[in-house]
Amino acid sequence: MMDVKDKTVPRLIQEVAIKNSDAPAQYYHNAQGDFDCLTYGQMWQNVIDFAGGLLSYNVQRGEHLGLISEDCKEWQQADLALLSIGAIDIPRGTDASPNDLKYILSFTECRICIVETPSAVKKILALKNDLPLLKYMVMFNEPTEEVLGLAKEAGVVIHAFDEILEKGRAFNKENPNAFEEEISKGNWDDPAAIIFTSGTTGVPKGVALSHGNFLTQLIEVTDRIKLWPGENALAILPVWHVYMREVEYVILSQGCAMTYSKPVGKILLEDMAKANPVILPGVPRVFEAVMEGIERKMRRTGGITLKLYNFFVRVAILHSRAQRKMFRQNFMPKQEITPLWWIALLLPWILLWPLKLLGDVIVFKKIRSMLGKNFRAGIAGGGAYPKNVDEYFWALGIKIVEGYGLTETAPIVSVRHISKPVFGCIGTPLYGISARIVDMEGNDLGKGKKGVLQIKGGTVMKGYYKRPELTAKAINEDGWLDTGDLAIIGMGGELKILGRVKDTIVLRGGENVEPLPLEIKLEESVYIQTAVVLGQDQRNLGALILPNQEELEIWAKQNNVAFSSFEDLLKKEETYKFIDSIVREIISAKNGFRAFERVPRFALLSKPFEVGRELSAKQELMRYKISELYAKELKSVFKE
Repeated sequence: MMDVKDKTVPRLIQEVAIKNSDAPAQYYHNAQGDFDCLTYGQMWQNVIDFAGGLLSYNVQRGEHLGLISEDCKEWQQADLALLSIGAIDIPRGTDASPNDLKYILSFTECRICIVETPSAVKKILALKNDLPLLKYMVMFNEPTEEVLGLAKEAGVVIHAFDEILEKGRAFNKENPNAFEEEISKGNWDDPAAIIFTSGTTGVPKGVALSHGNFLTQLIEVTDRIKLWPGENALAILPVWHVYMREVEYVILSQGCAMTYSKPVGKILLEDMAKANPVILPGVPRVFEAVMEGIERKMRRTGGITLKLYNFFVRVAILHSRAQRKMFRQNFMPKQEITPLWWIALLLPWILLWPLKLLGDVIVFKKIRSMLGKNFRAGIAGGGAYPKNVDEYFWALGIKIVEGYGLTETAPIVSVRHISKPVFGCIGTPLYGISARIVDMEGNDLGKGKKGVLQIKGGTVMKGYYKRPELTAKAINEDGWLDTGDLAIIGMGGELKILGRVKDTIVLRGGENVEPLPLEIKLEESVYIQTAVVLGQDQRNLGALILPNQEELEIWAKQNNVAFSSFEDLLKKEETYKFIDSIVREIISAKNGFRAFERVPRFALLSKPFEVGRELSAKQELMRYKISELYAKELKSVFKE
């Protein structure tokens, strides 16, 4: 286990940087599309210089600095620099709405804001009347004449990142001990960041996280996700989300390098082939898109290739199911008698084994090669990982381990162990973290029973910034954080998430329905891109469904359904009947759904959901907004 006692985040990374000075730390795209590299020594020198630049502007311990950027090498350097001198970052993405930026930067009283893009700078400068304390801005790129002019009009001094580095070098030369004196003052319990949740039901809440919150996870997660100096991991997610931020601390704390890429299919696969990363942290949709991309390629190839692919995938899935049962690799909500499974499954397991090996030689090795020669595992977090995607990669011998966490737990609560994963769960809680399942009255239910998940330990936030009443509601007097998630603890101590308490739909008949399992199941169809199940206080459930445009248009052409546009296709009676047949086939008794969980009516949508409209900044469904935005469509869905 990693020794993080009495450290801060930058002190830990400083130790790693000194020990691995010549090892690669950050790979980033150059103008030619290839990768350039900074070593740990070079990266850490930039941290020291940027910290010096901030000190030259009299940044004080405990001061709040806005950090509005997507993931890039400068973000990490700026973050470590300001944490080194005891400042606190207020991170957000460049696509944040003006209202969010106004609220966040004014509420935390930021005097300095560090920003990546000109568009984000313009957005913030336009809010200057609402941000009277804002005096300085730092741009990761060289400010344009337009930006400089706008800043002058707003009374804001703006500098390029490199300019602050230069000022820092001069400051550090005149004050050679200043950086070391500041970094040594830091303590485990010092605040490190205030990360605002997206506000799926209202005003964003600022989650105050300490250095200790971030470091507690590193004690054991580095055993479950083991890396070595010289290896590299792909960084594709927004780093202002606490999931990617903590994963980058996991990477840096082990002397591994980060390769900055994008979660775009073509770019991602090209970068994986070039960089050969050992791990890929991503949201479930990333891995789902990889699976869909492979299957789409096979369908287009068609013929004997498609038939062989489908056959071997099915064989591998069946063999993996048998093996998991026999070797206790499944999540078990109740105790199972393993010898009985051996009696029932040994012969099929043996008979399927040669076919699976043949499939591996003919098909699966080629698929795995697309992920690079060094690929060890993907880390799925930030949302529910669909069972069909889980089964697919498990069968192909590609390790994708699911993790779970919240912004309020900085974020990692649990993650499957790469070397010994358990299927269908999020693994056991990390060292230093306790989990329990309680009923609505707060009584501990123990293992095997569904209830509300509560978390206690060193990762639990300090509280919601300036919102003590909300903090008291979230964390009880004994220190247990109510996650708002429904879960169950298995016989091996693993956790399985079942849905959200607040998402529970109560029908008129009093039946309680969790929409998430239905939505995940519907989205397993290649013809359904997004499904939202609704029905609070209604007689039956209903849904809003966004079909997969490419797949649906292929179906239409194959079935001689004429259409002039995608919108026109969605109005066709044949289209509705086709999607209806899929919905009825999926949400059925044979798939374990009860009668009141069926979806008798739905509306078809033509446009994907957007962040800031139907989706929060974390791309979570804002159900309360969806009900308002699609009131007209839902009126037809729930007509009596």
